[in-house]
Amino acid sequence: MASLTPLVFVIILNNNRREDTLACLASLSQSDYKNIRVILLDNASTDGSVDAVCHKYAEIQIIPLRENLGYAGNNNIGIKAALEQGAEWVFILNDDTVLDLTCLSMLIQIGESDPAIGIMGPMVYHHDEPDVIQSAGGMLGKYWQSIHLGQNELDHGDFKSPRQVEWISGCAILVRRAVIEQIGILDPGYFLYWEEIEWCIRASRASWKIVHVPLARLWHKGVKRDYQPMPYVTYYLTRNHLFTLAKHKAPMTAWIYTLVQIIKTLASWSLRPRWRFKRDHRNAMWRGLVHFLQGRFGKLYL
Repeated sequence: MASLTPLVFVIILNNNRREDTLACLASLSQSDYKNIRVILLDNASTDGSVDAVCHKYAEIQIIPLRENLGYAGNNNIGIKAALEQGAEWVFILNDDTVLDLTCLSMLIQIGESDPAIGIMGPMVYHHDEPDVIQSAGGMLGKYWQSIHLGQNELDHGDFKSPRQVEWISGCAILVRRAVIEQIGILDPGYFLYWEEIEWCIRASRASWKIVHVPLARLWHKGVKRDYQPMPYVTYYLTRNHLFTLAKHKAPMTAWIYTLVQIIKTLASWSLRPRWRFKRDHRNAMWRGLVHFLQGRFGKLYL
């Protein structure tokens, strides 16, 4: 029989985000789900984050990171620590998120109702537009594009019941212990971006359900509707998308579509005067393509 209150370890990666991290922890402290332990991974912060957390939340376990291994590598340290300490579920949570007080209890209620559910995620809203959806779970398109369901739509209640999706946004992803024991941790080769999608692909191929729970609500500050990523984001998105196609033997149609889109974008950013401001992104995309072909993964090679 499933436990009504399984032990949940929350993994938060902090990187000089003192106020955001404190706000995230405050929302966790108000959660109506109490069987949680928090591991804060600190990425050499210099803004007083660690002292502030220690002062206000003395019970939180803090693990200092010796080097920056990216979203995947850093969170893997927390995942391993959580499993060693008996975690039944591991909740990877961005430091710039704020949870509704019933968010975790809603997720756990659904997860414990079906032992085939391996990965879950809440409804993610834009923090600056609290009723606008950032992600209602994700799907891989026909050509293996990463698609956030409901993205930038006003929540009119179209998403009401838990539903199976193909991946969960990495800003808040809840994973059953048995899933990690079966398929392993995040692939550190990704460093940033696409790693949560690839994790969900592995879980799905191992016959676990990936479920989005719309009544579990969370607000994310990091991505706004008018979000303009830095060139390094373009690099990782390009390289890691191709990495995923190769790792999971995507069909030729997905390869052709993806490569055509990359070539068209490179040409547009190179030749059209109106995209002159995208030259740094063009260079980053080209570097991502070249590094994929060279088999260079992990942290960005300059």
